[in-house]
Amino acid sequence: MKIQVLEAAELDLASAATFYEYQEPGLGAYFVDALAADIDSLLIHAGVHPEVFGFHRALSSRFPYAIDYLFDEDAVKIYAVLDCRRSPTTTKKRLTRP
Repeated sequence: MKIQVLEAAELDLASAATFYEYQEPGLGAYFVDALAADIDSLLIHAGVHPEVFGFHRALSSRFPYAIDYLFDEDAVKIYAVLDCRRSPTTTKKRLTRP
């Protein structure tokens, strides 16, 4: 199985990293490293997370972010990496199943 981070999720990560880097130099890189570790753990744990709005949702271990993904026997596809402090309505609008 492989992990595929879709373009929208990459943009989510870049935007959040920029936000955290602005808060404190070096924090953006730490954010990216922490989320990369959480995403890599999906190779082992894909599918055990609850479904929210039709996607499995893994919570980051260090930041208030959720990793929304779908998976099959070939790949884990990351559709979004979203701040959990957002309105659920905003999150629901952002997540659309393929």
